[in-house]
Amino acid sequence: MTYRDALPALADPTRRKIFERLRHGAKPVGVIAKGLPVSRPAVSQHLKVLKEAGLVDDRAEGTRRVYYIDPNGLADIRRWLDQFWDEALEAFRAEAEKDQEKK
Repeated sequence: MTYRDALPALADPTRRKIFERLRHGAKPVGVIAKGLPVSRPAVSQHLKVLKEAGLVDDRAEGTRRVYYIDPNGLADIRRWLDQFWDEALEAFRAEAEKDQEKK
């Protein structure tokens, strides 16, 4: 998966909340769903979309599944965003050099 899959998946506010709840570690669906304005089955469907986008993965823990952020999916987004940062830094460097030449 790529950032092209990840960004639309994160466009949904409920999925963003679910993703943010996984920030500090793996959690089962019931814990993720607690306090959200959607049902547990809806949370499971949102997790499926996040998983298909490469943003989360899951593993079995006893009789339940726990979900966690997939660092590979995040890395794809980070690489995509970094290109803008690199371009901004290059533009800043060029402006600083122009300013230095004027002095």
